[in-house]
Amino acid sequence: MDNILEANGLVKRYPTFTLDSISFSLPEGCVTGFIGANGAGKTTTIRSILNLAHKESGTIKIFGLDADKHEREIKDRLGIIMDGSYFYDGLSMEDMKSIVAPAYSKWSDVEYRIYMEKFDLDPKQKISTLSGGMKMKFALVLALSHQAELLIMDEPTSGLDPLVRRQFLEIIMDYMKNGGKGVFFSTHITSDLDKVADVLILIDGGKIVFQQSKDELLDTFRIVKGSVALLNDRNKRLIRNLKISTYGFSALTDRIADVKKEMPGVLFEKASIEDIMLAYVGGKSDGR
Repeated sequence: MDNILEANGLVKRYPTFTLDSISFSLPEGCVTGFIGANGAGKTTTIRSILNLAHKESGTIKIFGLDADKHEREIKDRLGIIMDGSYFYDGLSMEDMKSIVAPAYSKWSDVEYRIYMEKFDLDPKQKISTLSGGMKMKFALVLALSHQAELLIMDEPTSGLDPLVRRQFLEIIMDYMKNGGKGVFFSTHITSDLDKVADVLILIDGGKIVFQQSKDELLDTFRIVKGSVALLNDRNKRLIRNLKISTYGFSALTDRIADVKKEMPGVLFEKASIEDIMLAYVGGKSDGR
């Protein structure tokens, strides 16, 4: 499987935060969830990939092309979904479409109308009257209307109500059915990734903690619950994120067989993506 995006040794420095020589790749045909606490470096990474923030060093390849040398060609094939701040408030959505459409070689007015109707958006409505969620839906419409081969999305569902979030995710899954596509999905709403992600990348403090298949990750980890009397210094090394209450303890482990042997009688439950992320992420970051 080819990589649709590759970042190698990416560095971006701010006075209080550094994106610290990060490297990762996005396999073609996969939805890649990019997770981390607020301030971990998710937005800085995306802005650096898109050259909206000038990186100090590192290389980025998209579709096998150097992103610095082939920026215009690459962006013609990208769908970018951010916070909607690049829209002009005084224009209608139809006026905004008229500005955006000529920038893309494969723009389709047919696709545009289909997605506007699907999201129940009125093209005559002014941008200034749109909610944050409606702007995000409109950004997705624009991204999908020029047959983008890679969607790069920064917190796309954060302003959407549960019903629209589900609709949004269904469209993403439908988009991926055609093959040869990819999605880079940055979010702190990890429950969305339970539904759509194939691969997960965790960033913390400007460093990549892991990149792994979602299914493998969820198979590897379990929540452990039991009596505090079972704990000792040796078996505590087998668990993460230990929490103790009057009713017992709970923790996370990726060493299930060892825990069964060392702590007989404990209960195991499936872990969520959020459980796993919180077990790795400690403290707060000053990043953005």
